[in-house]
Amino acid sequence: MGPISAEITIDAPRERVWEILADLARRPAFCDHFQDQFRLERIESRGVGASARFRVEAPHMKIWMETVVEEIDEPHRLFERGRGGRLDKLPIVTVWELSEGAGATTEAKVSFWTEPPNRFEKMRERGRTRRWFRRQWSSALERLKELAETGEAIEPVGVAGADPVPR
Repeated sequence: MGPISAEITIDAPRERVWEILADLARRPAFCDHFQDQFRLERIESRGVGASARFRVEAPHMKIWMETVVEEIDEPHRLFERGRGGRLDKLPIVTVWELSEGAGATTEAKVSFWTEPPNRFEKMRERGRTRRWFRRQWSSALERLKELAETGEAIEPVGVAGADPVPR
């Protein structure tokens, strides 16, 4: 599936948006409408190497996915690479980009794509699945906007049911 992108303007400083976005423990606050059973894979949920695993139930595609933060250009870009699908054979890439807008606004963009290893996986991703992912990422950005603009406290996900690591 080629790149799917969604963009939004957030009426909040880029640093505030980055604080929410860069911490995988806070990701369910704006992505839980399409990512179920979200689990951190290591105690540190920020920085290069932070990773999480979750279940996605898209049309014709009920799979587990994993994302690992690979590159950070704070507070501009967060590059995640992961795997999903049957036997984790489906490479997945997610890129979050933040830029300053007019005044104290932030332009946020998310790009998501997969690199199917075979024809079967390519067929599963056609049509409805592609549109479904575009809608979900657009909704995630809307929810991120609401969180950043209101300054609402976000309860981070803990590791293995334990209390979150003190920050």
